[in-house]
Formats: sequence, structure tokens, C-alpha cells
Amino acid sequence: MEIVQATLEDFDGIVALLKRYHVDYISPEDKVNGFVTTNLTTEQLTRLIVDEKGVTIAKENGRVYAFALAASWEYWAEWPLFAYMIEHLEEYELNGVKLTRTNSYQYGPICVDTEVRGTGVFEKVFYASLASMRDRYPIMATFINKINPRSYAAHTRKVHTTEAGTFQFNNNNYFLMSCPTDMQP
Repeated sequence: MEIVQATLEDFDGIVALLKRYHVDYISPEDKVNGFVTTNLTTEQLTRLIVDEKGVTIAKENGRVYAFALAASWEYWAEWPLFAYMIEHLEEYELNGVKLTRTNSYQYGPICVDTEVRGTGVFEKVFYASLASMRDRYPIMATFINKINPRSYAAHTRKVHTTEAGTFQFNNNNYFLMSCPTDMQP
């Protein structure tokens, strides 16, 4: 399995995986195995790949099996949830350092096909994504919906991100997670 930064050639594979595991399409009984909530237009995903260089993927024989998204707060600002996070970002800290728009970025979602879960692909994609942002930001920040315990377990047990706090938005409860971008496996 190859872990690389996505190019526009990977666009359709990323979209197919996103749709397969998006909360709008996944069956209620499959939600317990994890889901993603972020929607992207064609233009937004193109900007994320080309301008932000923020899509790390795992692929084999041209098929995308996993992706992790990462971008500046400016990129994410048009989504209401991220705008809310930006407004409250400085209320959170990592190792005594206040999170800001300039010292942190938004990571996620990450999505791993069920065919490769439990094989280490999650960890490889996470750390490759982290490394891809290391030269730009010292801190990664993300959110996990409290009704997604699989994601919380993966981010706390497999890659050891830190719970910086909690917040509520649009009748949903979230964990705010963070870690230094120089964190190693």
C-alpha cells in the first residue's frame, strides 16, 4: 500500500470513499463502525488537493483505500462548524500553548475502508498527514463527534492525540483533539 499526497488523478477515488462512509449515506447500523460528516464540493476538494496540498491517501493499484484531510483554518472558515471552532480556538491549549489560527491547522476527517482497517493503514495515513503539515504548523487540531467512539478510540489509542476540551455545536457534542506535528509513531 502506497501512502502519498493526493493529486487530481485520485479525485474520483477520494469522492467514492467519502460517499461510502459519509453520515448522509451510511446505514444506521454501520455508524457504530465510524463515519465522516464533512461534505466537499468539487471546487473545495480541488483546492484542498492543489492549493492546500492537504489530502494524504493510501492507495494500491490506483484504488484509494484511505484519506486524511488537512488544511489551514482559512480554508475551512466557510463551513459553519469550522467558523465556530476558529472563534473559540484560543480557549484551548496543548502542553500550555494556546491554539491559534497561525500555530495550528484543522485535520480531518480521516476515512479508512473497512477492507484495510486493523492493518496499520490508519496510523500510516495519520502520521503521513501530520508530517505533510509539519513545516507549516507546530500543532494539529481536530474534532470528534461524541457519537463516534470508534474515531475517538483510534485517535487516543492508536495515535495518542490529546483531548484539549469539549464543545457543542448545532446540537452535537464534540471533543477537541490536538497533538504536536512533530509527534512520531
